[in-house]
Amino acid sequence: MKKKLLFSPLGLTAIAITLLFGVLVISLIPSLRIDLTEDRLYSLSEGTLSILSSLNEPIELMFFYSDSATEDVPQLRTYGNRVQELLREIVIASEGNLSLRVIDPEPFSEEEDLATQYGVRAVPVTQGGEGVYFGLVAAKGGADLPDPLRATETMPLIRPDQEEFLEYEFMKIITQVSNPERTVIGLVTQLDIDGGFDPMTGQGTQQWMIMDLVRQLYDVRRIDVSSDSIEEDVDILMIVHPQGLSDRFLYAIDQHILRGGDALLFLDPNADSMVGRSPQGNLIPAGMSSELPGLLDAWGLEFDNSKVLTDNELALRVMMGQGQRAVPHLAMLGVQGNFLTQGDIITNRLETINLSSVGAISQSNEGSLSFEPLIISSSDAMLMDRSFVENVTDPNALFDEFESENRSFVIAARLSGLTETAFPEGQPPIPVTEEESGSDDADGEVSVAGETAGEVDVVNEESEIVHLNASLEPTNIVVFADSDLLTDRLWVQVTQFFGQRIPQPFANNGDLVINAMDNLSGGADLSSIRSRGRYSRPFTKVLTLQREADDRLRQEESELSARVAETESALAELNTDEEGNPIGEITPEIQTEIDRFNRELIETRRRLREVRFQLTEDIEQLGSNLKAVNTALVPILLTLFFLGRYYFRSRRYTFS
Repeated sequence: MKKKLLFSPLGLTAIAITLLFGVLVISLIPSLRIDLTEDRLYSLSEGTLSILSSLNEPIELMFFYSDSATEDVPQLRTYGNRVQELLREIVIASEGNLSLRVIDPEPFSEEEDLATQYGVRAVPVTQGGEGVYFGLVAAKGGADLPDPLRATETMPLIRPDQEEFLEYEFMKIITQVSNPERTVIGLVTQLDIDGGFDPMTGQGTQQWMIMDLVRQLYDVRRIDVSSDSIEEDVDILMIVHPQGLSDRFLYAIDQHILRGGDALLFLDPNADSMVGRSPQGNLIPAGMSSELPGLLDAWGLEFDNSKVLTDNELALRVMMGQGQRAVPHLAMLGVQGNFLTQGDIITNRLETINLSSVGAISQSNEGSLSFEPLIISSSDAMLMDRSFVENVTDPNALFDEFESENRSFVIAARLSGLTETAFPEGQPPIPVTEEESGSDDADGEVSVAGETAGEVDVVNEESEIVHLNASLEPTNIVVFADSDLLTDRLWVQVTQFFGQRIPQPFANNGDLVINAMDNLSGGADLSSIRSRGRYSRPFTKVLTLQREADDRLRQEESELSARVAETESALAELNTDEEGNPIGEITPEIQTEIDRFNRELIETRRRLREVRFQLTEDIEQLGSNLKAVNTALVPILLTLFFLGRYYFRSRRYTFS
């Protein structure tokens, strides 16, 4: 009896009311979310949640959005709503650490002055149109703190092409304002990247332009490769073309990574920047390649420094001499955007990366770090012996040896996660010289292999050295199989203007390096935030209708243009005499042609309107059908489900 009552019309009505009540209750609980979208557009990443949970001071988000100025720009208004939805999700997840204020900077208002104060500028959407504010400011300390005392970070313009990376960009400025201290970059290299001395000219050389850019944004600290340790306040190691590093310094790098430090690594099978010249001016190949013995194996990275990558599709054209034509150089590559991972913030939106005598990297079977390619070659590529490539003076000779391997190679990649030490026995001992070979060990130093991460393994009389066998927290290592991409000659022309060096980039090498540092400087949590899907979902059926209508419109317009040309030609002939001179008065023949032209013009325009009207009708009908399906399908399916369940239960009780 109770079951029959449940599935009666009154019971079904009660169920519907209960469901409606449940929806209302859920809508009043903002922290409860169920994301059923394909790309989980409304679900925050674990990295974002981790950053939000670590905030220890209130931060106010001020979204400057010209609501009134975008009333006639539906695409921008829709995007503005998406931005606000994501910001509100972040604020809800912060559990009170973040607050959101949406500000509409009307012209000549205090809100407009506030936007200007924080560096948010109005951008005209249409030529000659009203400027639109669309920026975000993160201010530390809460809204009650006076503005001059608040630490702030500004995103002056939230561009629509940033949609996939909005979560990353928002969390980046939140991270920067919560930790305002500049990131420390530890530079490890033996190249003259900071400037040096040219023995051929007898003059000093300036630092590479990439270091000018890096020093503007970060605190760069040169690390002595002869030392035995790396300071713990170093956030990112920038290791450029490592060679001949001592075991004790390699151990210091190893421990930096295990402590959760990040690294930006530039390997190279043949660094062109180390090529010198003889007194006669001839090129002398350096014949030196990068090496990090033990560390690459521990990180699960394979790099053959005896091979140079050549690519027939990506080969740059180079001038071999003044007045000679440019020829393709298989070992000098111009990598275009379709070979850059667009789903990673480091390489997204970049167009061209120029490289020279690059290598190839891959993941080994032993590695525990995840391996994500950032730059790849084309499939028309081959690995050649370094010794052959570095001795080639005519690029055409490379074609004689080139035979495509029909596969792509990885030029740059991101390694992330937890790893183990390359020195399980602890810090290597200090090398003993011949003079000291007969004496006791220096300072009584003893090495003992640790059993767990964080255990004290090496002890001397002055201090304790903590040896880690495994990562304390996830690390990020961005690896490039080329160091020459940093040199000025591959990406920038530098001019002097009143003593200032003015860069004029012709490739995105500098953007690539800065993007990598920006990404790593946020720590493992920020680096783990990947691109989101796009909110906009194109209706393929609508696009098909629009394309068909466009084709019809173009055909009608083409016919109209042809008829206009024919009529004008006929009118010109009728309006001239036999000698080609214009006739002063309109003859009946000319008037007849003009009337015919006007009738055809009106008829053609009517057909154009019909095509446009039919397009609108088709799209509206499609939209009505979709609304009907979305509105009625779910209730119908639920009703059929309950009726079917009731029917089968009734039959079961009847037969029983």
